[in-house]
Amino acid sequence: MTHDTRIPCQLYLISPLDVGGDFPARLEEALSAAPVAAFQFRVKDIEQHEAARLAEPLQAICAAHDTAFIVNDDVALAKRLGADGVHLGQGDGDPKEARRILGADVQIGVTCHGSRHLAMEAGDAGADYVAFGAFYPTTTKTVEHMADPEILTWWQSMFELPCVAIGGIAPDNAKALIDAGADFLAVSGAVWTHPEGPAAAVKQFDALLAG
Repeated sequence: MTHDTRIPCQLYLISPLDVGGDFPARLEEALSAAPVAAFQFRVKDIEQHEAARLAEPLQAICAAHDTAFIVNDDVALAKRLGADGVHLGQGDGDPKEARRILGADVQIGVTCHGSRHLAMEAGDAGADYVAFGAFYPTTTKTVEHMADPEILTWWQSMFELPCVAIGGIAPDNAKALIDAGADFLAVSGAVWTHPEGPAAAVKQFDALLAG
């Protein structure tokens, strides 16, 4: 199957839940190592003012590296920050409503688990990308839905909208997802907990993606 009209698969980093302390320096290290298409700011159970305070230095680092800054789950925070995008889970609101609030230029992504139906619904609702997963076991969040790489191939054959693969992705298992047709690999733990640091992990992924 050819992907002649598609750009090569790219890296999409997702933050750990703790983005305080030295995390801005670690993000700088990661983004300096190789091109990263997007960074998702994912924090839980903190109020918006504090989330915005934590986001600001990270957003500036992303801007300096031409990396899209995506807010997880929170349309209001994305609007407050002037973020490049928002990523919505199935329970986090309607893409059409997010579009109305955030405007035409903001990227809206939707989690679709392993469901073709949810992905088509998201596309119809105006999403800019759909995310499938988890493809592998992950420690970052509780996995309720597993996806088969075949769904990426199916999506590619049917739709132009980009698809993101997520869930337990590491340098040693990513190639199957690239080959299946993922436009983006969404990675968290494999980068932030890499024994040699985030730059080494990003370089490993970059070598795979370039391959």
